[in-house]
Amino acid sequence: MTFSDPASSAPGLRVERHDSVGSTNSVAFDKARAGDPGNIWIVAGEQTAGRGRRGRDWTSPRGNLFASYLLVDPEPRERIAELPLLAAVALAEAIDKCANTHHMAKLKWPNDLLVDGAKLSGILLEAETLADGRMALVLGLGVNCVSHPPESLYPCTDLASLGFVVTAERLHEQLCRCMEEWLSRWRQPAGFEAVREAWLRRAAHRGKIITVRNGDREITGLFRDLDGRGHLVLSLENGQRETIFAGDVFLQGS
Repeated sequence: MTFSDPASSAPGLRVERHDSVGSTNSVAFDKARAGDPGNIWIVAGEQTAGRGRRGRDWTSPRGNLFASYLLVDPEPRERIAELPLLAAVALAEAIDKCANTHHMAKLKWPNDLLVDGAKLSGILLEAETLADGRMALVLGLGVNCVSHPPESLYPCTDLASLGFVVTAERLHEQLCRCMEEWLSRWRQPAGFEAVREAWLRRAAHRGKIITVRNGDREITGLFRDLDGRGHLVLSLENGQRETIFAGDVFLQGS
C-alpha cells in the first residue's frame, strides 16, 4: 500500500494505492469505520471481489481502473442520490481529456458509459450510517482501459480496443480533477441543474424507445427527459408519462 497526494490536480485530496484488494469500496468503508474524515480515493491494481450494481460481479483484471472515492457527511445530504449521475459526467469528461476526444462516451441512465453502444465503465454508489452517526458515502468506479469481459449483461468494450492508449493512472489523475470541479458546482444552490444538462448532452438513448426492468417489473416508453432529481421520464403509448426511480435500461430490440 502506498499513499500519494495529487495536489497538482486536485488540492486537498488523498490517494491510497493498493496492489490488490477484494473491493475498493469495501476498503473505503473500512477506513470510514476507523474514523477517516473522507475526501480520500482508494485505488487498486486489481480487485479479487469487485462488485457492480445490484450485487453483480465486476470483472477486475490488471490494467483497468478500479477506484473508490470516500465522502463523509457529504452536503447537501438530501441530494446524494444525484451523485452517480455527477460521477458519470465527471468520468466521461476525464476520458475525453485523456483520449483527446469530444463526447466520445455516451451515458446510459443512470450512470453507465457507452461507446458505440458498448459498456466502457460502471459506477456504484453505496452509503452507510456509521456508529457515531456520520454518513459514509462511497462512489466506486471501474473503467475498462485495456480489457473488457467477453460476456456480460450488455456488450462491453475498452479504451485499448477503441484505439486509445490511456493508463489507469493517467485516467485517475484526470478523474480527480474533473470530480472536484463537478462536486464544487453540485454543492451550489440548484447545482444539480448543471449536472443534469451536461448528462443530457451525452444521453445515449434520449428520444428512443427503451425498456426499463426493475425486478419483475418492466416498462417500455420513449425516453423523454430527466427530472430535476435525475429520475428517468418516459412517455408511454397511452400518452401518460412515467417517472422511473431505478432499473436497468435496454434499447428496444436488444
